[in-house]
Amino acid sequence: MSKPEFEWAEKGEDDDFDAAEKYLSLLCSDTEAATLVRSLRSAKLVEHAAKDLLRAAHLPLLPSDESHVSEDLKRIQKGKALAPVLVVRGELGEKQRSPADGRHVPS
Repeated sequence: MSKPEFEWAEKGEDDDFDAAEKYLSLLCSDTEAATLVRSLRSAKLVEHAAKDLLRAAHLPLLPSDESHVSEDLKRIQKGKALAPVLVVRGELGEKQRSPADGRHVPS
């Protein structure tokens, strides 16, 4: 089965950047998160293979029936551009984070 052709949107959507800032604020200060997102907004688009992004981030490949993956596959089939993946390189924050309620700690 050949890979379908698709294109990336020229830039991310505001919702993507807002979500990135909320996530990054869990890893670093609010000020640093805002600074990183400002940099992401103005960054030049760079292409990398999805498998390389997943390996670099130590993330598994999600199954095609996962809801977000399924939505993206439908967008590709319809010829719609996908929002770019927002990536921040380097170390963020100094301490390991734990759930505040203490109940959701992995064993």
